[in-house]
Amino acid sequence: MSSPLFNLSGKAALITGGSKGLGKAMARGFAEAGADIFISSRNAEELAAAAAEIGAGLSVKVEWMVADMADRPAVKALAVEAEKRLGKIDILVNNAGINNPQAIDEITDEVWDRNVEVDLTAVMSLTRAVVPGMKSRQWGRIIHISSVLGVGGRLKRNVYCACKAALIGLARASALDLGPYGITVNCLCPGPFLTDMPGKLLNDEEKQYFADRTAVKRWAAPRELAGPALMLASEAGSYITGQGIIVDGGAAVNVL
Repeated sequence: MSSPLFNLSGKAALITGGSKGLGKAMARGFAEAGADIFISSRNAEELAAAAAEIGAGLSVKVEWMVADMADRPAVKALAVEAEKRLGKIDILVNNAGINNPQAIDEITDEVWDRNVEVDLTAVMSLTRAVVPGMKSRQWGRIIHISSVLGVGGRLKRNVYCACKAALIGLARASALDLGPYGITVNCLCPGPFLTDMPGKLLNDEEKQYFADRTAVKRWAAPRELAGPALMLASEAGSYITGQGIIVDGGAAVNVL
């Protein structure tokens, strides 16, 4: 029997970037805990396939919608549609993000503006849209997916590092705003998780470097973020708020 601390029966969760990688893994973890799920991304085919995987063998509702997080009206429409189809949003996971590496003296305005829009502004906008409903119910869980690069740095990751660090600051302030309403706000800061983004950006030597820096000497599978996310999304994490929790296989403690 599963612990009631992690039971999400009767809850509804919205996960952006939910068609693959970390987003899909977290959505599946929430669904297994009993939550109804709404996922979004920019690819309808991937969303349809992911929704089938997330709900496979479970008696929960899984809905999806195409939404470009760089499009502000689309972000607002996503919140409206998710609440319409699921009836409410109890849990929000701001997972969608992009990363276009450029050295500080090579950053273009176009790259800067789009990355900030997707990685930071859309997070604020979607959070702002779902908070009134959470306040009315006196319960909510908001999780921003930051990164270890939100607390550290990496060559040519200027825009990404800036946005991911900003998410931690946003969570801290929002936690103070929303705590009196029974709403917690936290960040998860993943380290080396083998998803499409690092798979495309890093060469084999860089991938081995990150694996070697961890205490467990390997990259994480996306599923390994579902547990920390479930803790924060459930009653198990009811007294955790305003935090940036690092999930990196011990890489951050390896200072030499």
